[in-house]
Amino acid sequence: MKLRRSRSYRRGRIEIIPMIDVMFFLLVTFMLASLAMQNLNAIAVNLPKGSAQSLKHKEPVTLTVTQDKKLFLDKTPVTLDTLALTLKRMLAGQEPGLIVNADSAAPEGIVVEAMLAARRAGVEHFQIAIKRE
Repeated sequence: MKLRRSRSYRRGRIEIIPMIDVMFFLLVTFMLASLAMQNLNAIAVNLPKGSAQSLKHKEPVTLTVTQDKKLFLDKTPVTLDTLALTLKRMLAGQEPGLIVNADSAAPEGIVVEAMLAARRAGVEHFQIAIKRE
């Protein structure tokens, strides 16, 4: 008579398919999180190079000057005439600060005129955006 074991032992298996699903889920999660960390309020321009301390602000307003003399407040196109009025509405209830994101090939005159128009709108602090060396 043959005696049977009360419990049969089977070799364990490692399932690879659920592990691949979890890795893809983590990859997508980290990709979306890194995209959320980028500053998407500004138009892409070629910034001048330099070194300075990073300053922290709550939702800063960005003035972008492109090389073909176009002006944008965040992503809203403006002209020199409408800049002060639009900026006053955007800064209502906020700290009167502005980040100037000017292309390195943009004429200095238009950048200065835009900063003067922003000063008339009540901006007290300007920060110049640069590309780290």
